[in-house]
Amino acid sequence: MQNLATCLSLIKQHRIDIVKYCAFFLSFMGLVMMGLQGPHMLEFQTTMAQSVWFHSLAQVGFCVVISTVFFYSWLALNAFRYRPIAAASDSDLPDLTVVVPAYNEGALVQQTLRSLATGDYPAEKLQLIAVDDGSKDDTWHYIEAACREFPDQIMAIRQLKNGGKRRALYEGFRRATGTVLVTVDSDSIVETDTLRNLVSPFVGDPDCGAVAGNVRVLNRDAIIPHMIDVSFVFGFEFIRSAQSVLRTVLCTPGALAAYRKDLVMNVLDEWLNQKFLGREANIGEDRAITNLILRQGKSVLFQRNATVYTNVPVRYQDLCKMLIRWGRSNVRETIKMAGFVFGNFRDHHRISARLLLAMQCLWCAPSPVLFILMISLVVLFPLQFAIVSLGGGALWNTISALFYAHRYRSSDALWAYGYGVFHFCALAWIAPYSLLTARRSGWLTREIKERSPLHQGQTRKSIRIRQFAVVQKLRSAALGLSLW
Repeated sequence: MQNLATCLSLIKQHRIDIVKYCAFFLSFMGLVMMGLQGPHMLEFQTTMAQSVWFHSLAQVGFCVVISTVFFYSWLALNAFRYRPIAAASDSDLPDLTVVVPAYNEGALVQQTLRSLATGDYPAEKLQLIAVDDGSKDDTWHYIEAACREFPDQIMAIRQLKNGGKRRALYEGFRRATGTVLVTVDSDSIVETDTLRNLVSPFVGDPDCGAVAGNVRVLNRDAIIPHMIDVSFVFGFEFIRSAQSVLRTVLCTPGALAAYRKDLVMNVLDEWLNQKFLGREANIGEDRAITNLILRQGKSVLFQRNATVYTNVPVRYQDLCKMLIRWGRSNVRETIKMAGFVFGNFRDHHRISARLLLAMQCLWCAPSPVLFILMISLVVLFPLQFAIVSLGGGALWNTISALFYAHRYRSSDALWAYGYGVFHFCALAWIAPYSLLTARRSGWLTREIKERSPLHQGQTRKSIRIRQFAVVQKLRSAALGLSLW
């Protein structure tokens, strides 16, 4: 037993090194698999060479892969140059208005408002606005409870009819008194210094028009949220860090973002009444407003030290709905961005912005035909396709796993491999589907089912207990990381 305890102690002490060695091993196995595929690939290569259809699609796929490799190498050079802006002093901080739109959020909206009201941002410079967007549950009850808990700090707005998140934000923006506007989702919890860190880039940098926050997963008590958290770390702390160095973050997340009020007011009505192919655009409000800030010639930055923890879907169906909504928004706003980014829209980093847009187009446009190619290869050459996919996937996911392990020194980094397989097998269809259905709108994930009062109370209580515990663990981990 003593030897076992010693062994477990050594594993715990060196767990990050073990994770890194596992990542390198999986990466090496990917190389071995791709290197030993020769005997199985003769028929596959012959078919690819002789078929005009397969050969043409393979050339497109090869172009996408090679371009992606060079693109991410370029991003890596910029990501490692990134440094967050230091927190500003109380005297330098701007007047701030935080708008929290809520729909069918229940008790969690009160926790969101509490985390904002109890932060270290000067109370005399902070205005909180909570907007109930026609909720069908008791969200308004919890907004009122937050107002009683923090009197004179929260302005509550109730819309009797659901008008969508964009309309709710619009109502909050119109009543804002601060010079900087912040949006926070009603299912999100911020850290004590989040607001201060988020708005610090505006101090002394008149070119900064918007700032994206760092989004992590709050409800990490299931498999899908664990995988998404690793994906978020790579998407925010690697990709958006690089985009921030290029002063062109493409999307400020609705969960946490800040904007100069004057820039927002310049385009507020245009943003509210945006249409796509003749239909009202009621999704993608965060990417849309980011485009409008960039179009005015301003920079959009990322603050890694401004963290928000948000709920993500636990079920596969809900995850697909969320990703479809994001995918459709990406298609729409990529088209919108193409309308101004190739002009003289600002006097710096224009080429970088064009390259970022070009890669969005390269990943998005051929996705339907590449998906058809993938399905065809699965049917005709299952063994060969499995070898190439597993080998290439192991190599690619090693990047995300090592980055997560380096940033957070956690064995959760190995979830990168799980998410890679899950995405390839169960989510690859979303990109082509989103492209082909980009004209459709709808939030898809905000409706609720009728529940008994007893069940509602039990659910709220369990949510509060679990999420409070998660936040405390995350804050303790962040403190430990900073001390390390």
